[in-house]
Amino acid sequence: MPEKITLVVFSGEMDKALAAFNIAIGAASMGMEVSMFFTFWGLNIIKRNEGSIKSRGIMRKMLNFMNRGGSERLPLSKFHMLGLGKWMMGKLMRDAKFLSLDELIATAREAGVKFIACTTSMGIMGISK
Repeated sequence: MPEKITLVVFSGEMDKALAAFNIAIGAASMGMEVSMFFTFWGLNIIKRNEGSIKSRGIMRKMLNFMNRGGSERLPLSKFHMLGLGKWMMGKLMRDAKFLSLDELIATAREAGVKFIACTTSMGIMGISK
């Protein structure tokens, strides 16, 4: 029986997401059964923004409008500097041939990492499946 690990991803910041996916991929490559549980702002990492906002209620619509998901929209936890810090981090990552967050997400899926979205947080934030 393989060892198991579950990572709780509750932050919607790029550097924290990169760390979580690096840990998940590393554990999966060592033969562990890996799950990632996304809750609250962590849902933004795997959230898609397709079409119009279909949330019920004005507060959920406003929250979804201000809180667009997708890995390309995640800020840095430190030194974001109106997006300049994120751009610099991206450049340094490309120069070091480090995988982007989208590539890490795809690699995790290919490695068999199980993604679990917290349905309670989804309901509060007006996010549909």
